[in-house]
Amino acid sequence: MISIITPVYNGEKFIESCLQVVINQNFAEVEHIIVDGGSTDQTIDIIKYYANQHPHIRWISEKDQGQSDAMNKGIAMAQGLIIGILNVDDFYEPNVLSRISELFKTLPEPSLIVGNCNKWDHRGKLIQINKPKRLRPVDLLMGKQINDDGMIDVTFPVNPSAYFYHKSLHQKIGVYKVEEHYVMDIDFLLKAVKVAHVKYFNEIWGNYRYYPGTKTFDDSTNGTSERRIQQLFKDYTKTLSFFEQWEIRLNRIMIFIPLRIFYFSKYPQRLPQSIHNRFMKSISSLNSK
Repeated sequence: MISIITPVYNGEKFIESCLQVVINQNFAEVEHIIVDGGSTDQTIDIIKYYANQHPHIRWISEKDQGQSDAMNKGIAMAQGLIIGILNVDDFYEPNVLSRISELFKTLPEPSLIVGNCNKWDHRGKLIQINKPKRLRPVDLLMGKQINDDGMIDVTFPVNPSAYFYHKSLHQKIGVYKVEEHYVMDIDFLLKAVKVAHVKYFNEIWGNYRYYPGTKTFDDSTNGTSERRIQQLFKDYTKTLSFFEQWEIRLNRIMIFIPLRIFYFSKYPQRLPQSIHNRFMKSISSLNSK
């Protein structure tokens, strides 16, 4: 069985579509656990309506200490061997759960499998397809990589709708940090890839809405998200071996140089004046030949 856990608080805008996403998977071996934090809008009424019609929906509603606490409650309730986290405003591609079930039949325990994720803005425009194919701890700590086409991509899975794992993984790494309200998924992944059998599949599994008013968007817009992540990376890097730490340093240097070349080739006016003058002189010389 697959246990899908959805933490929610005052999510009446998306809770119905979230419930329907799992229903429309038409997959029998699933339970959808809704952990409500004591909503004061119509969220609970919507959950009750669907739960009365679909026995795979299980739910609780009580005050909690935030999203991490809610996910931990869902994990404790989960009866399935496989866990998926589906935030209330995110959604799966069709037939994903059947695919996940088949994949796990041949995987050792505990495993973490990761697919691709569509990232959408509030207008329904596709911003990015996240393809986190490099999943070693060192790769994740790099944050950004140069992919095979010479372009920059984000190595980190951007949303839990695109990864699934054995519930037993929590016996090795613990549950989500209750005191962490923003980067709990990144903290989880950094721990998970060190002990789990990790496998990437070049398939789109999840969809992530990134729009104003959400915790992730607002935290990223005001710059605090980057600071939180960098502090987490800094703390986690200290737990790596000497050679892993040096690999990170060398890779950052190798990425930094082409990034700076690309940036200043696009914005030469932002170069220091002396370098800018030499650069423009070289361009003029080439054009005159």
